[in-house]
Amino acid sequence: MFKIDRSKLQALFQAIAKEQELYLPVKQAGKVNFANWGEEAEVDLEALNSVKSPKDAFFPQSEDLYTCKRDGKKIVVEAEELKCQDFVILGMRACDVKGVEILDKVFLSDPVDSFYKARREHGVMVAMACGEPEETCFCGAFDIDATNPSADVTTWITTDTLYWQANTEKGEKLTSQIETLLEKCDDKAVKAQQKATKAILKKLPYANLSLEGWDGEALDEKFNSNLWEDLYKPCLACGTCTFVCPTCQCYDIKDYNTGREVKRYRCWDSCMYSDFTMMAHGNNRTSQMQRFRQRFMHKLVYFPDNNEGMYSCVGCGRCVSKCPASLNIVKVIKAFEGKRGGE
Repeated sequence: MFKIDRSKLQALFQAIAKEQELYLPVKQAGKVNFANWGEEAEVDLEALNSVKSPKDAFFPQSEDLYTCKRDGKKIVVEAEELKCQDFVILGMRACDVKGVEILDKVFLSDPVDSFYKARREHGVMVAMACGEPEETCFCGAFDIDATNPSADVTTWITTDTLYWQANTEKGEKLTSQIETLLEKCDDKAVKAQQKATKAILKKLPYANLSLEGWDGEALDEKFNSNLWEDLYKPCLACGTCTFVCPTCQCYDIKDYNTGREVKRYRCWDSCMYSDFTMMAHGNNRTSQMQRFRQRFMHKLVYFPDNNEGMYSCVGCGRCVSKCPASLNIVKVIKAFEGKRGGE
């Protein structure tokens, strides 16, 4: 394990950015999101959660796929180049690291998504353990250890020190690039922080949130429950929950005519929208209740049924804090506690 004084973090960022792109939680207009680091960036490593998750680094909100151009009577199709520049994303929390693992299940399964695969190959994840989790956090319900995130590098930050531990070959390579700035140390301070954080986690409002009854075997029971008719009513179908979620992977593919060429691109989409998966004959989910139910059934039943029990939620709490109607996955889980069948 290594450490570096917080007063030297700017030098650390410079050393990393010298070799590859560096993305950090940056405060802009009072909000924190991951952004490409620059000398003038206001880095905020204390922010527990960025507004949007850092999945954007691997699965961008919008990206071009290819361009169609007319060359006389011919149509020329030019595919966009895949990511070829190495980059580091520093400051990911344990929930967001787990979120990338969930995206891997989707985009790295056959057929492999080449755009996502290229970014994963060139990206290095430097995770940061949580020191002061918030009331909206419930990652523990999904067996995620907020005090010891599993990534290429794990870091812990205290009042005056950043602790650094490489976990993978990628992590070791990055560490070798900045080793002159690092000092070897023991893990006493890290263990003390982990103990204190775990004590906080036990006292959070959702510390005892139970997922009992939510798995692939619960399909008929949950799908046919009458509870959905009451649960969905406050939903505004705004899609906020899907856009801040670190595991949502739905996207749409569209064409844009620039006047000289046509660009095909993909962008995030939301299952909460009425035109989601619209086809020539219409939509197979015609009511907001059906769309609402789909979102939570996918995260808590369909996904674990198809992925060895892995849920498509990581308990980051973004939907809890951002939903304008105070409607979120925790409320859904708790509504079904003690309920059976169509009750």
